[in-house]
Amino acid sequence: MNKPDLIDHITVATGWTKADATKALEATLSGIKAGLANDENVTLIGFGTFSVTERAARLARNPRTGEEIEVAAARVPKFKPGSDLKALVN
Repeated sequence: MNKPDLIDHITVATGWTKADATKALEATLSGIKAGLANDENVTLIGFGTFSVTERAARLARNPRTGEEIEVAAARVPKFKPGSDLKALVN
């Protein structure tokens, strides 16, 4: 399922117009992004938790040349599924 499919699903499930469903999805995604940008965890009970973690700098190897390269430290988004979501997919 991609973004347009999700918008179509919201439209059918709620009876909203496609424009309203798009606004609702965009607002939700914007809120999640804003929370992560402010180093906050975003918890949706029954769905999961979005958070930001630190990835340490490390050495990696270029598979083509075998040369070692240094990969810089980075902050990366992380998602931990909730128990309801885990039970649904299992």
